[in-house]
Amino acid sequence: MTRPIKRHVEMEQLFGSDFLPVSKKRASSAKASEPSAAAAKAAPEARAAAPKKGPALHPWEQDWSPDFQEFRAEVLDCRRCGLCSTRTQVVFGTGPVKTPLMFVGEAPGQDEDLQGEPFVGRAGQLLTNTLKRLGVERRQVFIGNILKCRPPGNRTPAPDEMAACMPWLQRQIATIQPKLICGLGNIAVQTLLVTKTGITKLRGRVTQAQGVPFFPTFHPAYILRNMNDLPLFEADIKQALEISGLIGK
Repeated sequence: MTRPIKRHVEMEQLFGSDFLPVSKKRASSAKASEPSAAAAKAAPEARAAAPKKGPALHPWEQDWSPDFQEFRAEVLDCRRCGLCSTRTQVVFGTGPVKTPLMFVGEAPGQDEDLQGEPFVGRAGQLLTNTLKRLGVERRQVFIGNILKCRPPGNRTPAPDEMAACMPWLQRQIATIQPKLICGLGNIAVQTLLVTKTGITKLRGRVTQAQGVPFFPTFHPAYILRNMNDLPLFEADIKQALEISGLIGK
């Protein structure tokens, strides 16, 4: 097995796959699933008629206080920077308000922009699966980003964009009052710590940010590109769960 294929298999195993399916009927099944001409013509009209709204609340979010739900509605209509003209929707963040652990990343990506939820692409799946292997469900933690809107092309957030969006994150932190914030990746960690030190030197050590104990680690997207660091990432997530009290030591 060549190294690229082996690496691909290892990545698929992280997402729960134990085989790589190859279908001989791919072409025929794809053809069979093509919509009829009438359905294809009606689809754009149906989409145009559908009202635009923010992502639906998850079951645990339905327990948010009226004030926090009003806060969410305010953020969904944010126009504080130019990203409001390029986003599909605002990605507010998901999870319970009463949680001891809050994850903070850099910004939404394409999948997040489309679905209105943070960390739902492959990087998010890696985070979710890592939590699950350690005995914690995604619904037990709050997950968000510094930016609530996707930068075009997933470019690095501009300083003025992060400055405009930071009050939203600060308000989330003030409401949730987590025992620990786990920063994911260079941009989030350096911004919250106001430092230029790289994540490799900062990861795995508790410090302070926004008046809360802060624990930096790699962004899961980095791990997907650097599988050799997966054990470090898993160890960091385990330590964050222990510090916050979600699992025993």
